[in-house]
Amino acid sequence: MKTSIVFLLCISVFPGFSQGRVVREDETGFAECNVFFSGQVPPEGFTEPFHVKICQQYNKEPRFATLYSTKDKIPLYSAFKFTKPAQSEEENWLVEPQIDDPENDLHEMVHEADIGGTVANLGANQALTSDYVGSGYERGLLNPSLLNEEDFQVATYTLTNAVPLRPALSKSWHRDIGKVVEQALIPHCSKMDHLYLLAGAIPSSVQVKGKVSVPESLWLAACCDVPEGWSLGLVKKINDENSLADLTVRELEKQLLPGVHLFKGNCGKDKQSQEKREAVLQVVSQIRSGEQVGTSNNPETKEGSWVRKVAGIIATPFIKLLELLIYIFVELVKFVFYFLWLVVKRVVGTILDGAYSLWKGMVSYLKAVSMVLISIPYDVGRVIVNIFLGFLQIVQDVLSLTYSILSIPVAFVLHLAAFPYHTICAIPSVLKDMATGIRGTFSLFIGATATVLREFCYLAGHIVKRFVPKGSSDD
Repeated sequence: MKTSIVFLLCISVFPGFSQGRVVREDETGFAECNVFFSGQVPPEGFTEPFHVKICQQYNKEPRFATLYSTKDKIPLYSAFKFTKPAQSEEENWLVEPQIDDPENDLHEMVHEADIGGTVANLGANQALTSDYVGSGYERGLLNPSLLNEEDFQVATYTLTNAVPLRPALSKSWHRDIGKVVEQALIPHCSKMDHLYLLAGAIPSSVQVKGKVSVPESLWLAACCDVPEGWSLGLVKKINDENSLADLTVRELEKQLLPGVHLFKGNCGKDKQSQEKREAVLQVVSQIRSGEQVGTSNNPETKEGSWVRKVAGIIATPFIKLLELLIYIFVELVKFVFYFLWLVVKRVVGTILDGAYSLWKGMVSYLKAVSMVLISIPYDVGRVIVNIFLGFLQIVQDVLSLTYSILSIPVAFVLHLAAFPYHTICAIPSVLKDMATGIRGTFSLFIGATATVLREFCYLAGHIVKRFVPKGSSDD
């Protein structure tokens, strides 16, 4: 099971007024900052190991909670409650040493310039002021400082509560969220301290200086956790600073990570006051269209007079029609430019393809001609060598034939001249062989005769001994 690294952080302008600690494993959620969530239960579904839970504190008191992504270097959401807005803003941007160096002895937020070399790997897991300098983006607050009283406001100016926004978009986001909270949400929630706010960002693949992710959209989820409560979501697209789409919390959750649930308690139930929600959305629509919205402590006058309601009902279709016409016009302009781009791309592509084919053909032709010209001397030399070798072969064949013709009579004469010599020289050998044969024959005859006589005598003696009676020893 994946677990998130959880830090309890603090913000301090004056040393000793605040401090932080790493939340123990037996503690749940955001520790002391769980009070900023409905039912004191943080959103579910944010379980990546690079999600860091931060309890933002000031003067040892929790001010708001932030879920920070060390991968994207931006907060994924900040949970807060509405407090009395401050009259002035003072920016004192701080960083959290423990995110980059958990073993560091600095247990409180400090100014980046005051850190020096005391923090190892500074900026490895969080954004720094230097990441924004010269980028065209500014540090846009998820939890706007204008919705906080002075003590709370100081706590918002931390880089763990900031995302990269274009100046115009940052101004539009703070203006719209401020109006929505003050004019639409607060007047329609019977208990202001039961109004829970989540302001978040959805990271994109675009990065500032290859490090800090630029959000693809900003969102706000609000819940009035009372018996007749309500909840809603708002989304502002980065590419349209004037956009502010309203949707249900369930629809908003589907645009976030799989399995995300933002609210618990009455905020997470289906039984909500549709009348209250419709009233809130009516005010949001007026804010979106640029109308002035009046506020009052009287619940009846909070929704405006009946004349304003009728005017709003009558004007809303025309406003929607105008928005539709503007949207259609913008889409037509985009389509025309896209069509022209396709035509230019196709024409330029055809011209470039033709030029490339022509160039390729010329190169192939020149290559073939060059190969033919280079091969001519080689072919001529090869023909000359073949002619010379053929001439040598003819000479060899003539000499071989001449030798064969001349060698026939010479061999005959030599054999004929050698015949008397071989014949005369053979007579002694023949006579010798004849004498040897006669002698051998005679010896063989004598030997055979002697052998026959000896055997005959033996046979005769044997017969005599067999048939002649033996005499006495006297005889």
